[in-house]
Amino acid sequence: MNIETKRHSLAHIMAQAVKDLYPDVKVAIGPDTDDGFYYDFDFGEVEFSDKELKNVEKKMKKIVSQNQFFEQFNLPVDEAISKLESQGEVFKVELAKKLKSEGETELSFYKNISQQWDEKFVDMCRGPHVSKMSELDANSFKLARVAGAYWLGNSDNAQLTRIYAYAFNDRAELDVHLKMLEEAKKRDHRILWAKLKLFTISDLIGPGLPLMQPAGMVIRQEIEDYLWELHKGKGYDRVWSPHIAKESLYETSGHAAKFWDELFKVQGKEDKFILKPMNCPHHMQIFADNQFSYRDMPVRYFEPATVYRDEKSGQLSGLTRVRAITQDDGHLFCRVDQIKDEVKSITDIIKEFYTTIWMTEDYWVSLSVRGDDKSIYLWGDDVWEKAEAALEAASKENDLPYKRVEWEAAFYGPKLDFMFKDAIGREWQLATIQCDFNLPERFNLAFTNKEGEKERPVVIHRAISGSLERGMGVFIEHFAGTFPLWMAPRQVKIVPVSDVFFDYAEKVEKELKNAWIRVTADYASDGLNKKVRNAEKMHNNYILVLWEQEETNNSVSVRNYKTKDQTVVGLEEFKTMILDEIKERRL
Repeated sequence: MNIETKRHSLAHIMAQAVKDLYPDVKVAIGPDTDDGFYYDFDFGEVEFSDKELKNVEKKMKKIVSQNQFFEQFNLPVDEAISKLESQGEVFKVELAKKLKSEGETELSFYKNISQQWDEKFVDMCRGPHVSKMSELDANSFKLARVAGAYWLGNSDNAQLTRIYAYAFNDRAELDVHLKMLEEAKKRDHRILWAKLKLFTISDLIGPGLPLMQPAGMVIRQEIEDYLWELHKGKGYDRVWSPHIAKESLYETSGHAAKFWDELFKVQGKEDKFILKPMNCPHHMQIFADNQFSYRDMPVRYFEPATVYRDEKSGQLSGLTRVRAITQDDGHLFCRVDQIKDEVKSITDIIKEFYTTIWMTEDYWVSLSVRGDDKSIYLWGDDVWEKAEAALEAASKENDLPYKRVEWEAAFYGPKLDFMFKDAIGREWQLATIQCDFNLPERFNLAFTNKEGEKERPVVIHRAISGSLERGMGVFIEHFAGTFPLWMAPRQVKIVPVSDVFFDYAEKVEKELKNAWIRVTADYASDGLNKKVRNAEKMHNNYILVLWEQEETNNSVSVRNYKTKDQTVVGLEEFKTMILDEIKERRL
């Protein structure tokens, strides 16, 4: 029995439990999720909060212990609507009427029946479900939290109460997941950023618009510099584009029509502008202002630029969901027969970057291709087949652990989405490679082919970290705030035992700073233990304790914050060791 079926069955059982405890509640929808399930309810005037979850969970376990059966049956659509109306299930009625308008003539229901064949609960549902509840482990699930949710995700609709739950095959799998969640709380970048002073969210500036503190800017700049280092030897040119453009640019690109509600609008003295939501249309204009032949292709642009999207405030979260998004953006303009080689070059960069970040041990790639309905996609079969074949060939040549996923392609072309796991097993979609046949057509881009005729280029969009903000949020949690030395904002902290050794501390500090090592010294009058605790609290990678022996021997007593090892080495040896670790970007 697959886990999705078990989770969906438990969602049905939760609806039954809630209905038993709150007979007047109206049920909405209850799908399975990646780690469990949820169900949406309308409790009317009844206040339902997290403290009620214990009773619902207890009721669910009792229902499972009764080994009720799931029995599926169908009703003609009009009879189904009448039945739901008589029960006052307004949300199910709306769904049923929608299904009728889409041509459904029968609707599926499931009823729970006891071993005495008493009917316990009926819900309109396509299933599938387990056949009987003995197939479920009563200890394999746990109700998680209560949240608000708009009916069908539309803010114009009624606000419902959503109950989330975790569910797995058995108690052991659930315990592993719950342990991971506890570890995730400790690593939450929204907690660590405040503790480590990495970035700031200001009410006066607004949510989703983070300010980089000096320490956070170090991390951001190191990531950006490394990304450019990986690109500059592969034929990329850096470009720059302004933060606003006339509305007509996005009308031409199609973004105005598709994303109008997510765009920030700016009224100038004469023209209407938009804060750019993506860099692609700007890069199209740079390409268009040149005369390229087939010999010049591919043309590669690189720009880590900030774009702006008016995300709903309830969806904003630290650095992982923001309104100011700095994409490490790249756009390649190439011939169709060059797609495979260009994708290989990009995947090489992705693999090298995430190997350095230590996230390539267990990852996979979604080869997102068209579905059966070809009418919703741009361009013809021949181009799509070449593009999909090129992405798949590049995936094979690079030994990428890919899976073909239908219906996940963008309407303008297929793509590769890279799914990486962090240190505690959570999956993140980060890097992406997308083939685009749409924008070259919209902007009438062309190069001169071998026959001297104008030919459309293919555009390949690619991002390595997804965005610098989201990447930083993921990396903060992945490393639990203790960064590899090359990325660390606080590489070395010098702790002189007393003011007697301040002069030697200043000498060590100056030598390390001259070597471009990020170092500070603690010249406070506090005791040694407090100074060391303060240094550890800020996750300094190396703590150098200095007293008489170190000054006499021109050495340093080194405490490695990550490994807790303690050694005494000469100052020059320590400096060389640090510079090698930074240069090699060791973990």
